[in-house]
Amino acid sequence: MSDFKITDGVLEKYTGKATEITIPDSVTYIGDAAFSYCINLESLTIPDSVTSIGENAFYRCVRLKSIVIPDSVISIGDYAFFLCDSLESITIPDSVERIGNYAFSECKSLESVTISDSATQIGYEAFSETPWSENHSDD
Repeated sequence: MSDFKITDGVLEKYTGKATEITIPDSVTYIGDAAFSYCINLESLTIPDSVTSIGENAFYRCVRLKSIVIPDSVISIGDYAFFLCDSLESITIPDSVERIGNYAFSECKSLESVTISDSATQIGYEAFSETPWSENHSDD
């Protein structure tokens, strides 16, 4: 039995307890709250087939340390990585046009953010209350 509930390319829910996860290539959209409260998740591989990450997709994945978002992703939903306490670094590719409200808020261990100028919409407090936001200005 698979730990992934996938319908028409949408990863609706992950029910496993693995620390390292590779999302299947058949997934095009990581659905809303698909991994929320996956407290064991430390490492994640997102395939190039994924174009969007939904709202609250990784909400409170408290052990997730780093993530590389593939070049295929164009949108990161509201609260997508909210309260990911252990998240230390994030690389957002040139393809991402939208970063939702509070997408990376309350990521208390976040030290490194790489983002390009192609993001035309960065939501309200997308990086609020993180060490990264406190130590960097908009200059």
